[in-house]
Amino acid sequence: MKKTFIALAVVFTAFVFGQTISVYQSRVDLVSATNINNFLSEFEALGVKTTGSTANANTLAWLKNKYSEFGYSASSIQEQSWTQSGYTSKNLIVTKIGTGSNASKFIIVCGHFDTIVGRGTNDNGSGVALILELARILATVPTDYSIKFINFSGEEQGLLGSRAYVAGTLVPSLANTAFILNIDEIGGVTTKANTTVTCESDQTSAGGTANNAPSLAITTNLATYIRNYSSLQTTMSYAYASDYMPFEQKGYVITGLFETNETPHKHSSTDLKSNMDPAYVTNITRGVVGAMQHFAGASTDPTPLSTVSANISERVSLYPNPAQDNVNVGVDAKYFKVFISDLTGKRVLQSENQQNIDISALTNGAYILTTQIGNESVSKKLIVRK
Repeated sequence: MKKTFIALAVVFTAFVFGQTISVYQSRVDLVSATNINNFLSEFEALGVKTTGSTANANTLAWLKNKYSEFGYSASSIQEQSWTQSGYTSKNLIVTKIGTGSNASKFIIVCGHFDTIVGRGTNDNGSGVALILELARILATVPTDYSIKFINFSGEEQGLLGSRAYVAGTLVPSLANTAFILNIDEIGGVTTKANTTVTCESDQTSAGGTANNAPSLAITTNLATYIRNYSSLQTTMSYAYASDYMPFEQKGYVITGLFETNETPHKHSSTDLKSNMDPAYVTNITRGVVGAMQHFAGASTDPTPLSTVSANISERVSLYPNPAQDNVNVGVDAKYFKVFISDLTGKRVLQSENQQNIDISALTNGAYILTTQIGNESVSKKLIVRK
């Protein structure tokens, strides 16, 4: 991250926008300091991950393996190849499908994995570690909203990966995106007391100013939840020079996190785990796991593999799945609607009171099939395989 930190002189205190939820707290308590330490060590061992390098490609493969270990299916894990400004690399996009009425809407959690000069264990192995642990904990937790976990390359060369993503076809539409949470450089400094994290909001006119107020609202709530679910204090600043900026310039609502004690080691061979504070990363991760459950509408059922809206969920089934030209929606109701959306949130098919649905026009891939019965709805992942 190329950033000179200029904090706003605002530190939020005990003003509470939302109280903790005990089930959410129990998942926050699953955040593992051992995992964070291991992620940081493994990331560091992968070497200097300059965009387009072998080490960069190896890091992408390492990330894919992690998401697979967490239970994300191959169809949920996408690579986006891009070439810009003389660099060729890949972004990694992992999609967690929501199970509620907002399943066609997405929250994007992102952070870059490329480095410059050094191994970049803080900038941005720390962000990578947080996103991995968040994805691990939420893997089996039903959420109302869908979530995209994105690991960008090319950030250090000028946000190349995120610019390619926003310019491409993989981004959910503005209307189908709640907000983007960017995690960049949250490792702190080993010689300092890292007790505050900086929450960043949109304060520019790029892309228009309509997204400024919702950005501040999201960021304010993010700060509140971080204080509720961790021992950290929060300070507010502005978004600047990281992967949320291409989104912001297109009018998306953005927010972000950044270390308050800014490391002197970034973009150097001394950006190593030994010069940062892994406990600080763990603490920030706790806050984000709590916050994301509120933002995404996570289930409050304490059963680990529970499904949201059990009554309606038990009344709806899909077969076959994967499907080829037709899918049968098993519904014990006379009146119902079915909506099928792609992973960008674009609705590609809809029907009413029809159990056998012709999907021959759909191409191979993963979709969200939402069944609505009265005022209730349930979303399930549909795989189309010709």
